[in-house]
Amino acid sequence: MSAQLSAVKLTSTQSVDPVEIAKTLAVEFAKTAPDYDKTGEFSHPNFQALFESGLLGLVTAAEQGGWGEGLEKAQAVISTIASGDPSTALILAMHYSVHFAVKRGKWPAALASKVLTANVDGLALINNAQAEPGMGSPAHGGRPETVARIEDGHWIVSGRKSFVTGLPGLKWAIVLALTEEEAPRLVQLLVPLDAKGISYVKAWEAAGMYGTASHDLVLENVRVPLGDLVAEQPASEPLRRDEADGHNFFTLLPAVYQGVALSARNDLLKHLNGHAPSSLGAPLSSIPRIQEGLGQIEVLLATNRRLLTSLARDVDRGTPVGTDALAVRHVVIDNAVSVTDLALELGGNRGLRRDYGLERHHRDAITARAHAPQNHMIRTTLGKAAINAATK
Repeated sequence: MSAQLSAVKLTSTQSVDPVEIAKTLAVEFAKTAPDYDKTGEFSHPNFQALFESGLLGLVTAAEQGGWGEGLEKAQAVISTIASGDPSTALILAMHYSVHFAVKRGKWPAALASKVLTANVDGLALINNAQAEPGMGSPAHGGRPETVARIEDGHWIVSGRKSFVTGLPGLKWAIVLALTEEEAPRLVQLLVPLDAKGISYVKAWEAAGMYGTASHDLVLENVRVPLGDLVAEQPASEPLRRDEADGHNFFTLLPAVYQGVALSARNDLLKHLNGHAPSSLGAPLSSIPRIQEGLGQIEVLLATNRRLLTSLARDVDRGTPVGTDALAVRHVVIDNAVSVTDLALELGGNRGLRRDYGLERHHRDAITARAHAPQNHMIRTTLGKAAINAATK
């Protein structure tokens, strides 16, 4: 680990703004982000640095060894980290989403204690494992092919999960499975990823966010204690989603891509201020058309920042936000893609070069559109809600 990363090792008892810590880390993460984009390897040094800085426990309650911060601070940290390495930020956002659920008392006490204790003592990343090659995302409906049966006081779990973000670095995955019972249940089990029968297939070959290492998790007769049950419901019902969990996730996810857009803006400015063609005799940034384009980028970034901050603040205060979280997610991600589009256009031919970063930021931004529920599903949901409200 570099001296710069080691220097930000802090504890939650210190009166230090975690966003400032994130800024220091982001500068370092940005140096290796192009390498992880090429190799697709999991960024172990980044997460060791996040652990040592205390930021893995950002949303964990103070009495449980964390910072006790809410969604407003969390989304600011995520955007900041994403401005250095968005793949690292997406994995961290997933980790925070689970920890928010634990913090709100939605988990059985024993499981919550197990996860939080491990998170304080060492690097203990956690994420959900729900999507499958055949089913896709549970958001589209359908039952999982991953199955769980009860045998000798344990769950025996077998199946394959897709798009498990950060898989090589996770300590646990929350696995969605269908029980082999007369009246099947959908269960979510806390599965340790060092258990016998666990393996993964390097299936993540996406154009962007390659460093998330979102590979397929394979489970072959994995034994899980009966008590490690996070949630259950009848399989005859659609998968239940907690509204508060959705508000957290629909804020943290677009915050990642706001960070991508910030990187695109910053790298574009370096290029425009640093390149002075002989035919112009001045930096490219002196051209009025370029200045107008930069102004449009600033409008989009400011809109995103205001939307994310306002939404997170309302959630932290307990103010009902309804479907606004979905709308904000839609707008922020679209704006982030637009920023990277503009950056490529304003960057000209040099903007397509890998060493300028703009094409990487664009690839990362458009990857956001693959997250379920996709924008067309969000628009349909909001449209139906408007129709129902008008007919009451």
